[in-house]
Amino acid sequence: MNTHVWSYIFVMAAVSYLIRVLPITLIRRQIKNRFIRSVLYYLPYVTLSVMTVPAIFSIHENPVCGAAGLVAGLITAWTTRNLFLTALGACLAVLAAALIV
Repeated sequence: MNTHVWSYIFVMAAVSYLIRVLPITLIRRQIKNRFIRSVLYYLPYVTLSVMTVPAIFSIHENPVCGAAGLVAGLITAWTTRNLFLTALGACLAVLAAALIV
């Protein structure tokens, strides 16, 4: 294997390890600041949204198909609160929009 690949793997492992270990070692008390607590509470949701929204609109050549899937997924999630039905509804909406457009 190429030596650069091993160095890339080592750097990636070190960065991942530091991201997980540094907060545990540096912050030993409970965080009492309301702003920091709210930022830490909503951070996973924001990160997930930032990763999935561009993928939604680039799922098909036409962004209208992605928008149809997003709207169908939001409506299905709001009404049924069932993950399987939400995914199924969004996929069917993208398929229907791709067949129509």
